[in-house]
Amino acid sequence: MARSVSMKDVAQLARVSVGTVSNVLNRPSRVSSATRQRVEDAIDKLGWVRNESARQLRAGRSDAVGMIVLDISNPFFADVIRGAEAFCHEQGYLVHIGNSDQVQDRQDDLLRHFEQHRVRGVLLAPISSDLGLCDQLKRRGIPVVLVDRTTSGGFCAVGVDDVEGGRLAVGHLLEQGHRRLAFVGGPGSLAQVRDRRLGGDLALARVADAAAMLVVSTPTLDVASGLAAAGEIAALPDGERPTGVFACNDLVAIGLLQGFVAAGLAIPGDVAIIGYDDIDFAAASAVPLSSVRQPRFELGATAARLLFDEIAAADEQAAHSHSMIRLAPELVGRQSTAAGRAG
Repeated sequence: MARSVSMKDVAQLARVSVGTVSNVLNRPSRVSSATRQRVEDAIDKLGWVRNESARQLRAGRSDAVGMIVLDISNPFFADVIRGAEAFCHEQGYLVHIGNSDQVQDRQDDLLRHFEQHRVRGVLLAPISSDLGLCDQLKRRGIPVVLVDRTTSGGFCAVGVDDVEGGRLAVGHLLEQGHRRLAFVGGPGSLAQVRDRRLGGDLALARVADAAAMLVVSTPTLDVASGLAAAGEIAALPDGERPTGVFACNDLVAIGLLQGFVAAGLAIPGDVAIIGYDDIDFAAASAVPLSSVRQPRFELGATAARLLFDEIAAADEQAAHSHSMIRLAPELVGRQSTAAGRAG
């Protein structure tokens, strides 16, 4: 097996010391332009690649942050990741992405993995309030910022006001005249699900006439769960079936739309649907979906900014106060809730 090229080989070809090669890589201002050019030419000729893992091991830290999301297949989280990556890139950092898939053990394994690889910090969309490993990382000098979370629990956090978002969604259905409603989504262990349902309940409590909201829980927040829930709702007698449905996210809403259409129900004539997140697919669906828009890119970028504020405070041994930032949702009305049959 051929021996791999080392920094020593680069130094010999460039006729400099290993220390000079290191300076060219890490402190180029200390090296003359002529010497720097010789070293760079030697690197190109030998095809040498720095062992970044070894360098980070010696330094005790990396130029990367870890990020864990609940469902990487959900376009909502793809946009949140884009926002975080954009900010981190400006700081010269990479982002390593992990997908917990809404499984606590998997989230914990990812946190341990990031700790072992000495990331500078972690952005976490948590599954539950169990943040014991996050406390452990914090004690070991790895700050954690909670993403898509509106309670901090001793950490910096940024989220969207989901109670207000739920109020907007159900309030919109009520304004269209719907009084038999349904809330579809789960699992209930997710704070976002609980808050959006709470907001819907608050909107219901404000109407004077009788209104009711059927709750259809789902194991996950995906299209398949929406399809299953649509079958359950469509099977109800015509006089009992909800005429307005609030889906906990747009993927569930898309599944509901597909299921209702397959069952022969018209959207919005028989059933109006509003989702949550306002992913691109919401506007592009067969019946454009009304939704509650979250500022997804801003959510990720803001979380990354909070993380680097905390990293900078630690590097400067300065005091740091945890911040809780709550962003505002926005109602986006489309064809799926246009005036139809209400009841």
